[in-house]
Amino acid sequence: MTSPVVEASVNTSVVEAPSLTAGPDLAGLEPVEKIKRRWPIFLGGALTLLMVAGLARELFDAGLVGLSKAAPTNPLFYIVFAIYYLGPPTFDYIIFRRLWRIPLAGMAALHKKRISNEVLFGYTGEAYFYAWARQRTQMVAAPFGAVKDVTILSAIAGNAVTLGVVALALPLGISLLTAIQQKAVLGSIAVIIGTSVPFMLFSKRVFSLPRGTLWWIFGVHCMRLIVGAISIALAWRFAMPDVALGTWLFLAAGRLLAWRLPLVPNKELVFATFAIMVIGQGQALSELMALIAGLALLCHVALIAGFGLHALIKRIL
Repeated sequence: MTSPVVEASVNTSVVEAPSLTAGPDLAGLEPVEKIKRRWPIFLGGALTLLMVAGLARELFDAGLVGLSKAAPTNPLFYIVFAIYYLGPPTFDYIIFRRLWRIPLAGMAALHKKRISNEVLFGYTGEAYFYAWARQRTQMVAAPFGAVKDVTILSAIAGNAVTLGVVALALPLGISLLTAIQQKAVLGSIAVIIGTSVPFMLFSKRVFSLPRGTLWWIFGVHCMRLIVGAISIALAWRFAMPDVALGTWLFLAAGRLLAWRLPLVPNKELVFATFAIMVIGQGQALSELMALIAGLALLCHVALIAGFGLHALIKRIL
């Protein structure tokens, strides 16, 4: 028979044991949970700072040179340039509006996504946009699958449109390229096909969204590329009206092709050489390209500054 003293001591140890072990464990887990919840904020802030640093470097390196060139006087140039500049984030907004019902305020995140990809390096914009979506889990529960699918389909659409451009433009323009450039172009075409086929063969394992939605996203991306090519051709046309519009459309196709070729080391140089061979006027064309690059960079800077000012005002108010 157990004595009252022993029984009391046993009961005391049984009652007090959970309180001694549960407290330190819960306290130790709390900071980890806070870090897990805040990592999208840290990532988004870090990428924003990198964007600002990259824009400052680009602006003082080559952007001011482009803006110092004589600006076109035709107002239609600036209208089609605005369409060209606003096209990528606008088409992305159309896609994510259907997928997530994102508000119009999501355009700011999509602009930052585009700026990050262009100023830093490829797919940092997707990382930023994913972090932005993770901060808004009430809007979308699992954003990774959708961001992944949209990104992959963007690349596949770019490859498909590029191959279509090759079929139309290469027979007419391949004679303008050197033998080394021709080999690089043909090798790049093989790489484009080779990198697209696996995604098509294993689409059920790669993609998360329904098949009908995937085809719709693919079509929106193709439309974005076509609108971008036509708008930049019109901008060139309004800046240099002495060159026929058909020639500019041909050059826009060549530009799209040059930007998608993986084995060409200096895409800008290849395109500039090709353009000068087609229309001549090397100095005027170089100045026009520098002007458009400078205008795009100036728009990047204005948007980043505007977004920062808007965020500051919201915090103050």
